[in-house]
Amino acid sequence: ADFDAKKKRKMAEIYQALNSDPTDVAKLRRMAISEGGLLTDEIRCKVWPKLLSVNTDDLPPPPARKELREDNKDYQQVLLDVRRSLRRFPPGMPDDQREGLQEELIDIILHVLKRNPQLHYYQGYHDIVVTFLLVVGDRLATALVEKLSTHHLRDFMDPTMDNTKHILNYLMPIIDQVNPEVHDFMQSAEVGTIFALSWLITWFGHVLSDFRHVVRLYDFFLACHPLMPIYFAAVIVLHREQEVLDCECDMASVHHLLSQIPQDLPYESLISKAGDLFVQFPPSELAKEAAQAAQAERTAASTFKDFELASVQQRPDTVLRQRFRERLRGEERLRGEERTKSILTKPRTNRFVKLAVMGLTVALGAAALAVVKSALEWAPKFELQIFP
Repeated sequence: ADFDAKKKRKMAEIYQALNSDPTDVAKLRRMAISEGGLLTDEIRCKVWPKLLSVNTDDLPPPPARKELREDNKDYQQVLLDVRRSLRRFPPGMPDDQREGLQEELIDIILHVLKRNPQLHYYQGYHDIVVTFLLVVGDRLATALVEKLSTHHLRDFMDPTMDNTKHILNYLMPIIDQVNPEVHDFMQSAEVGTIFALSWLITWFGHVLSDFRHVVRLYDFFLACHPLMPIYFAAVIVLHREQEVLDCECDMASVHHLLSQIPQDLPYESLISKAGDLFVQFPPSELAKEAAQAAQAERTAASTFKDFELASVQQRPDTVLRQRFRERLRGEERLRGEERTKSILTKPRTNRFVKLAVMGLTVALGAAALAVVKSALEWAPKFELQIFP
């Protein structure tokens, strides 16, 4: 009963934010991130467009199917991928209904590609599009996917894999900040990050079998910075610390373990953890380690600036930081001074200095934001060779 009451309260808050004038986007972001996400598909139809600032009064007319498919260079590949996408539709859906949706799925993809010739189709893109189609229907899905493709997914839709590779390069530095032991083990095993490629480019749609978990993650990713999926990938690896360390330290074993994603993950606590890590170790902090300047200039992370809405309050990063601060205040009350004393008296090796500073800011309640450097030179220390 308590759960129902909480859910009712949250629904009321979401509708209040939707109906306020102007729409309270910052509050909608908080709702999408916080426990349970946006709760129902009916709410998602209203909130997802707000999170992507898509005007629902001005949707493009449905595309002309025949025109789209004639002499379209991507049509054959899209058709193959969509035909293979059976498992992305609800089990028990009648065949004719599913086939109708698959045709719509092809139309949406070809429509977005035709209107945006700078975007290149990649395998896995249809896994993202089908999620939108199933939640919001074809007309709205077309508008949302187009906005998403020119922003959050922009890097995956380049002619080369360079920017996708660049984003994957953030994975190890995040793991290193939190758990150097797991990081060093993975480095020794030379496992690379390719196991997380399908997670990243499908926003986990391809690898999670339960649709509810997929849409819950989409709530979270739509409310956050484009790099959030890589933080979530890191959190999954960290969650499996023991399994990783118990594994044979060689590439094949570790890759095999990590590429099999467990289906019973504690999603809410992982989402919360990913949000906190983003605030503690923002992309600007990790950029040096995450590689090359030339590519960094062109990634979604840098075009994200245009996408942020005019009001500072509404920026996803602001919402995350505020939430993180509130969480810190709660923890701080519990921890008291003992924590500060122990940190100040223990000598730390260099690699733990950052975590010690972090612990100190937590203990002192000065939400770990002092460490965010505004001007960061992109000085690549190393570039992980992920693709031959």
